[in-house]
Amino acid sequence: MKIALHGKSTSEEALACVSDLVAVLKKREVDLAISDDFQERLGNAPIETSDMTVFTQGDDLSEFDFILSLGGDGTMLDTVTYSAASETPIVGINLGRLGFLATTPRDEIEETVELLYEGAYTLESRSLIHVDSNLGLFEPFNFGLNEFTIVKKETSSMIRVNTYVDGDFLNSYWADGLIVSTPTGSTGYSLSCGGPLVHPKLKNFIITPVSPHNLNVRPIIVSDTSEITFKIEGRSKQFMVSLDSRSSSVDDKVEISVKREGFEANLVQFKKKSYFDTLRHKLNWGVDARN
Repeated sequence: MKIALHGKSTSEEALACVSDLVAVLKKREVDLAISDDFQERLGNAPIETSDMTVFTQGDDLSEFDFILSLGGDGTMLDTVTYSAASETPIVGINLGRLGFLATTPRDEIEETVELLYEGAYTLESRSLIHVDSNLGLFEPFNFGLNEFTIVKKETSSMIRVNTYVDGDFLNSYWADGLIVSTPTGSTGYSLSCGGPLVHPKLKNFIITPVSPHNLNVRPIIVSDTSEITFKIEGRSKQFMVSLDSRSSSVDDKVEISVKREGFEANLVQFKKKSYFDTLRHKLNWGVDARN
C-alpha cells in the first residue's frame, strides 16, 4: 500500500499522534510519502521522514492509495489542493477541534489503518468550486472544497456585489460581502451567516450574503451547473476575496466568475459514521435537559 501524508499542526499533542501513526504504518511496511510543507514544519521533531518520498502541490498522486490529512478541517481544505485532479482518496485524521470534514478521532489511528487494509470504507465524492478571473486569482490551484467569498476590506462601509447566474441578473447585494459555497461548505462560513445546511451529495451552490443591509434578502440555492459572475462596487475600491483558507486583495476592476470544478474530492467515510451522525454530534443537536 502507498500512502501520502500531509499536515500542519506541530503542537506537542499533534506530534505525538503523528509519531504513533508513522510507527503503525511503518510496522505494516507501507510505502510512505510526505508533503514538502509538512516535512519542513516537522523540522527537528523526533519523527523520521528521511526515508519517505517528498511530494509538492501539483505532483501527480494517482499512484497513491490514500492521502492522510493530519489536522483539522483547515488541513483538509489544504489537502484537497494536493489530491487535485488525481482525486486521491483523502482520510481526515482529526487533530483539531470541531472537525466536520476530519472526522476520525486521534485515538482511533490504529483502528483506522486496519479498516483501510480491510477495505471497510466507502468513498464520498464532494464537488469543488472553481474560480476564474482576469487576474489569475489562486491559479493554478483555483479550486476549493468549501466556498468562495467576497468581503469588504475596510470596516467603515458596506460593498455592493452585483451577481448574475448564467448571465441573468440575480441581485445587487448591499452587504459586508457574499459567499458562494458548495454543499460541503454549507456547514462553514455560510452557516454562520444564516445559510442552510445542504447534504453533500446534492449538486448545488449556496449564495449567502454577509450581513446584508436589506433584511428581506435571503440565501438562495442554485444548480452547480450554473456559472455565477460578479461585479463589485464600493467606496474604498479595494476588496478581499477568499477561496477556502486562501485570500487575496483585489480592486473594482476585477472580473470574477465561479462554476463547478471538472474533478472532485474523494473523502474516505467509515461505515460507523454518517453525515447525520456528524451533524448531531458537532452541532449538539438533541442536547437538552429533557433528553
